[in-house]
Amino acid sequence: MLPEITVTQLGEKLKSDEKFILLDVRELPELDQAKIEDARLEVAPLSRLASEGPAALLESIQRRGIPVYIICHHGNRSMQATAWLAQQGIKNVFNVKGGIDAYASQVDQSVGFY
Repeated sequence: MLPEITVTQLGEKLKSDEKFILLDVRELPELDQAKIEDARLEVAPLSRLASEGPAALLESIQRRGIPVYIICHHGNRSMQATAWLAQQGIKNVFNVKGGIDAYASQVDQSVGFY
């Protein structure tokens, strides 16, 4: 079973000063419809990860230091990305269960829906 966090847990982390990366693996047009605004947000669409492999990742993720919370629309692509990163030996990766859709409905509607 892959490590996961709930959208409620993510909401609490976003309110904190904790160091982490929120990795959004949705495609760029999706970000125009719904997006969490936070300095810790990084975008690496799953299609880019598939084509470029580990080179598509930030150096901070590659160094395997701080936690990485991976989000997509409903949690399916982020689950794939979490599994793939874990297979690459990257520690501290967590799927955001339910994705941005669940985040918008349960935590912050201002991020948008689609």
